[in-house]
Formats: sequence, structure tokens, C-alpha cells
Amino acid sequence: MLRSTLIAAFATLAPVAALADSHAATPSVTAMDQDVSGGVVTADSVTAPANGWLVVHRTDADMAPGPVVGYAPLRMGETADVAAILQEDVASGEMLMLMVHGEEGGMSNGVFEYTLGATEDGPIRLDGDLVMTVITAQ
Repeated sequence: MLRSTLIAAFATLAPVAALADSHAATPSVTAMDQDVSGGVVTADSVTAPANGWLVVHRTDADMAPGPVVGYAPLRMGETADVAAILQEDVASGEMLMLMVHGEEGGMSNGVFEYTLGATEDGPIRLDGDLVMTVITAQ
């Protein structure tokens, strides 16, 4: 009796595990143009494949990531309302690229070690593309 109950329980859980695996969250960043005069930029939602960072880069019409002006830690999975404190002034009209970076390759966990072009805590890619969005400071 116990054996058949356990088999039934595992049979019930197997589709749930398969469903969770097949619906793994795709890395993404969602944000809108916003007022950054308070020294903070916020992503409405960030989905990360592992613990890492939401990194705020300066950018322009070329859409190339420029210098880092802020960052915030991320937990694996989806996180709403992620706020990064800006480390430099950002003027109204400037473009900012909010990008998901990993927590790999550095010397310390929990310490943001990336510098432009480095591999430590570098950007993650999905099908070869950076996981990012661009906003305009208001």
C-alpha cells in the first residue's frame, strides 16, 4: 500500500518538475524612460539565470555599452522593482543601457568586479545577444 502511494506521489510530481524545466524563465530586463534626478534608476522587472548584477551603462544612438554608472545585485529568477544607485550624475536626455551581468570569473562573490571589456562579472548573453534594454533619462 505504501509503495503504491509513493509511486502515485512521484508520478504526480514528475509532470510538475518537467513543466518547471520547460518553463524556465528567459533572461530579460524591462524598464521605461524615467526621472533619474534622485540618483536612482529602476528596472520594472529583471529575470536572471543565476545570481548576478543589473548594470547601468551609459550609451548613445550607436547602442554600444559604455562606462558603468551604477549597478545592483540580482537574485536568480525574476525580481521586480530593481533599483540601482547611480554613481555619477546623469542628465535628462541621456541614454542608459540596463544590462544583466553574471557573478562569474571574479575574485570574490558578492563584489561587483566588472570594468568595461573585462570578463569578471561580465554580461550574459541569450542566443549571442546581450540581455538589456535602453532607456532615456528624464
